[in-house]
Amino acid sequence: MKNHDHQQLIQKLFNCVLACEHCANACLHEEDVKMMAQCIRLDRDCADICNQAARLLQRDSAVAYQYLVICEEICRLCADECSKHDNDHCRQCAETCLICADACHEHHAPVTQD
Repeated sequence: MKNHDHQQLIQKLFNCVLACEHCANACLHEEDVKMMAQCIRLDRDCADICNQAARLLQRDSAVAYQYLVICEEICRLCADECSKHDNDHCRQCAETCLICADACHEHHAPVTQD
């Protein structure tokens, strides 16, 4: 899949980074921050992993498509956690994470074990 234009996927990854960073920051200002701890942790992990996936795709890394498997997984975990909360930032983050997870699923390499 080298030399493909990955711009749409990269944009979805960066949209997810921004949504997760926004959600984590907004969660820090919620009344019960302790209740939001898992959401914040997953937001931060998801943002970091999506950012790295975009960078790997941008440079046509040999492991970019395998890395998208991990990216899909963290996006789904983050979406699941965010959907447990009623805050607008959590709902928006969950939606963006699911879009990103689906995009990663469409592009990642098949999972195989040697």
